[in-house]
Amino acid sequence: MPLYHDDDQAMLADSARQFMAEEGAINKQLRHWRDKGCKDGFGHELWKQFGEMGFTGILVAEDDGGLGLGNVEAGIVLEEIGRNLTPSPFLTSSVLAATALAQGSDDLRGRYLPGLLTGDSVFAVAIDEGAKHHPEAIKTKAEKSGNGFKLSGKKDFVIHGASADMIIVAARTSGGDSDADGLTLFAVPKDAAGLSQDAVKLVDSSVATHMTLDGVALAGDAVIGEVDGGRAVLNRMLNAGRIGAAAEGIGVARGAMDMTVDYLKQRKQFGKLIGEFQALQHRASHLYSEVEIARAAVIKAQQLLDAGSQKAELMVSVAKAKVGRTANLAVREGVQMHGGIGMTDEYDIGLYMKRDRALSEFLGDANYHTERVAQLNGY
Repeated sequence: MPLYHDDDQAMLADSARQFMAEEGAINKQLRHWRDKGCKDGFGHELWKQFGEMGFTGILVAEDDGGLGLGNVEAGIVLEEIGRNLTPSPFLTSSVLAATALAQGSDDLRGRYLPGLLTGDSVFAVAIDEGAKHHPEAIKTKAEKSGNGFKLSGKKDFVIHGASADMIIVAARTSGGDSDADGLTLFAVPKDAAGLSQDAVKLVDSSVATHMTLDGVALAGDAVIGEVDGGRAVLNRMLNAGRIGAAAEGIGVARGAMDMTVDYLKQRKQFGKLIGEFQALQHRASHLYSEVEIARAAVIKAQQLLDAGSQKAELMVSVAKAKVGRTANLAVREGVQMHGGIGMTDEYDIGLYMKRDRALSEFLGDANYHTERVAQLNGY
């Protein structure tokens, strides 16, 4: 498969690029909501515009009212989100939650997907139970209670948790904390009794929560997929979310790189544009090549995931690790080549560094995925 977009995907990219540059621009969204101290960290009006554009339903099946497209197309939108640092619940709602709900019952899909498609609903996922991403161990318990379950435990860094209408929670219904089997995914409504959340603002001004589930009672129809069979659904959701995060990371890297190259063409030192200095030209050229290599890895992983390839899981981790290191290089080079002004809030380049830092940790950093690549290769 060629590592570039076909004609239909190129049209989607053009549409997403124009929309995000106009409606999702840094001053109009990120700085606006950050400076207002918004409790959500994003604009609900923009999220509804996502729905009007059809973006929210990219991964929702046509039978459920969506576009029935794939991870390549979702990644196109995410790349433009990253390029403009547009705060939105697209990754958690339209990628992670939509992927999980596709495995849910007709009732669950009918209950939650219409709100997603219109941009009226926001969803979150609660997986991790510590400072670092480690879905291999789930301690949160779900015990049988009548015809349903009671959930007890804690989840950390639930992105958009406080803004979500529904949270997908991974809990253990049998076995030990590190067993592969025995997991179940639940759709937990925001107003469930016993659910409490402590909101925290992350370095990139997005809002996450530390979540406590204290005997949260759910009916049996809240189960997504099969009881004790949630690991397969969780892995499918994580793969989509990880490559989605990688696609957004490419957008962050390209946005930082473009801003830096523009600065090299404008800033003068010693009577010359600093872009004329060979040392900076070499650094900019190296950065460009690294970004293009990382982007190719992302597209390859997206294509394999959409094709249902057995190699998809490995390539997703390759892409997430590569993007993690490349985006970090892009933002560091950006701040350094901007000089002292790159350290000020007046210039946007520092905002790219903050977004990279938060995004790199989401669903596993470069070290996590490098180790995972080794494990999947038998080491």
